[in-house]
Amino acid sequence: MKRLKTERGAALLEAAITVPIILLISVGIFEFGRAYQTWQVVTNASREGARLAVIEGSTDADVRARVNQYLTGGGLSSLDDSKIVLNRAVAFTGTTTGSQIQVNYPFQFMVLNPVIRLIAPSDTTGQGTYVMTASTLMRNE
Repeated sequence: MKRLKTERGAALLEAAITVPIILLISVGIFEFGRAYQTWQVVTNASREGARLAVIEGSTDADVRARVNQYLTGGGLSSLDDSKIVLNRAVAFTGTTTGSQIQVNYPFQFMVLNPVIRLIAPSDTTGQGTYVMTASTLMRNE
């Protein structure tokens, strides 16, 4: 009977220590999974833009529209023209040229920052906007 009285709060203490750690790990897995999915959509949008850019007769507006169409189709917001950099005169060996598309997408962690604040209030991890950059280079036709 005496032993039960001394261990009465042990489970509560263990839960108070482990629950925030498990929460941080779970949220980290979800947030980095979301970041990876965003990066994949941005990379594929860059590829789609490059595929259109190498076709003769396509305009810069067409390329930017295709990139934005792919981004919105992937569940992301569209970008303004300054974040989609297009260069149609990249030199290859010899007389061949290529087109290069660079997409700069702003990404922000949604849940990770408040969870980190619960554990370490002065930590700045997860704050701010990170720029995900994807670049694709293809030979012009």
